[in-house]
Amino acid sequence: MRAILDVLLIVIHLYQYVVIAAVVFSWLVAFNVVNMRNSVVSSIGEVIYRLTEPALARIRRVIPSFGTLDLSPIVLLLLLFLLERLIIYYVYPNVF
Repeated sequence: MRAILDVLLIVIHLYQYVVIAAVVFSWLVAFNVVNMRNSVVSSIGEVIYRLTEPALARIRRVIPSFGTLDLSPIVLLLLLFLLERLIIYYVYPNVF
């Protein structure tokens, strides 16, 4: 059972990196640092979008809009950190 929790923690940790990459990528696109007409950049953006958008869309429906400021990645990262800590401190020690 601990092996399953270890894999779950690794997946949560990797998803945190994907969310951070999505934020950085959106900044790079917004400031025209990367060209979305490039096929490699476009495919990377599509993969990041498909990985993060289902979770971010649910959060965007709940939190109010602040205009152009999108707080949903911050909320998602905080929820992922909370889930990680709950598993580490409460679930993991009680599993044999």
